[in-house]
Amino acid sequence: MVNQFLWVIFPYICIAVFVVGHIFRYRNDQFGWTAKSSEFIEKKQLMIGSLLFHLGIIPVILGHISGLGIPKEWTRALGVSDHLYHIGAVYIGGFFGVITLAGMIILTARRFTKKNVRKLSSTSDLIVNTLLLLIVFIGVYSSLVTNTLNPGFDYRDSISIWFRNLLIFKPDASLMTAVPVAFKLHVLSGFLIFALWPFTRLVHVWSVPLNYVRRNYILYRKHHSS
Repeated sequence: MVNQFLWVIFPYICIAVFVVGHIFRYRNDQFGWTAKSSEFIEKKQLMIGSLLFHLGIIPVILGHISGLGIPKEWTRALGVSDHLYHIGAVYIGGFFGVITLAGMIILTARRFTKKNVRKLSSTSDLIVNTLLLLIVFIGVYSSLVTNTLNPGFDYRDSISIWFRNLLIFKPDASLMTAVPVAFKLHVLSGFLIFALWPFTRLVHVWSVPLNYVRRNYILYRKHHSS
């Protein structure tokens, strides 16, 4: 029953909250659909932490999409052996994971230790920062340590299949039974952040200024008083 809740019910609840929560927030709080900038309070740590985080997180996300969404039979068909894929996932993924982790440590320390930044932060900001740091840390640990201690474990034989089955509404909790604890915690905390997403500043991720490049120039004219 616990397995069924953790690997079937809980993920579906998080996905449902993610979707419905975004719709509700967009309809009722469009003016809050942004991130409150604290750059004017402290700029140096924000710039370094944000740069490291974004440099690392994009390859990490792409790696997760590839690892969870693409069956190993497809990569084999493209000439990528399981061993080569594993090396790339562990070391390249671990490298970018460490960069992301460094960025998150700086950003989280800044939010908690800089008095004025903390004053500007809401409770949800502090929770999200802490949870993101935890998720990234567990992910790096899983990639570099757990994979080393469990050389026979291949997440594409368990987590990936479980995840794809979840998306097509054919969940199988038994696929997660033998998965190492670190990977389980990484997955569960990942779904938890998705459930919290609509109610935090994370929604600003979707506010990509696509119209910016097409907007008309703003003309400033000097006012001459008579």
